[in-house]
Amino acid sequence: MRILITGGCGFIGSNLAIELAKKHEVVIVDDLSTGRAANVEDLDVEFVQGSITDMTLLKKKFRGVDYVFHQAALPSVQRSVDDPVLANEVNVCGTLNVLVAARDVSVKKVIYASSSSVYGDTPTLPKREDMKPDPRSPYAVAKLTGEYYCRVFNEIYGLKTVALRYFNVYGPRQDPSSDYAAVIPKFVNRVMAGRGPIIYGDGEQTRDFTFVRDVVQANVRAMESDATGVFNVAAGQQISINDLAGMIMEIIGKRIDCVHEEPRVGDVRDSLGDISRAHAAFGYVPRYRMGEGLKETIGWFGQG
Repeated sequence: MRILITGGCGFIGSNLAIELAKKHEVVIVDDLSTGRAANVEDLDVEFVQGSITDMTLLKKKFRGVDYVFHQAALPSVQRSVDDPVLANEVNVCGTLNVLVAARDVSVKKVIYASSSSVYGDTPTLPKREDMKPDPRSPYAVAKLTGEYYCRVFNEIYGLKTVALRYFNVYGPRQDPSSDYAAVIPKFVNRVMAGRGPIIYGDGEQTRDFTFVRDVVQANVRAMESDATGVFNVAAGQQISINDLAGMIMEIIGKRIDCVHEEPRVGDVRDSLGDISRAHAAFGYVPRYRMGEGLKETIGWFGQG
């Protein structure tokens, strides 16, 4: 079976490539704007440096491909706030390019990486797929638009699509160095360096952190099933940012005062995902609890 991963040199994409390359022929398309070629250099995969904004390249590389995992994106809510035009070009137009190319060369199925940010700041928890979306950032708007395009291509053109709404993914290979890095690698990096984690707001905001191997599992199960539509991919556990900082410091063995700054525009207050639909459709069950996933993640950072 031949599989293509857009954004396959990135954090989630490279973890997905590791798993899929065990059994399948894998092609990776990545422009390395945020991904790292080193993430896949030891894998038996075909790597093509290129952008999802390049339709000619996509059609060429999609030929003969059975399944496409569309992970490529301009990541980060904050980055989309800083540059909404670029976020739209990559995350909306790029996704449309992927779907058109997949349709035109008869790909069997596209699995699209969406985001829990599409729910916005609704106080109703847990967040279910049948809730009305309320995106509060250009990133969330773009991800929701991608979902709508997936649905339309399924209904009009018969291209099977699945959109997976990721909830705060973390794990090995996540880059802490970017200004737009996610909270866990940033916290780990700072605590290891003897500096206090920076918390935006009071720290009582909550997230549903999902270990990357559970996200990989959900992607593979979505590919292997007949399911189409939108599905949450989460751990189904809620933790505050203050408690997260405490857990990280306890595992590393350092106790440092946190630094509190003003809340960031576009961030949601609380998040918790209902994963019953994904369980019913393709048997998704998260395998990693927070403590276990954090220990493995911190161990990986320590090796670096």
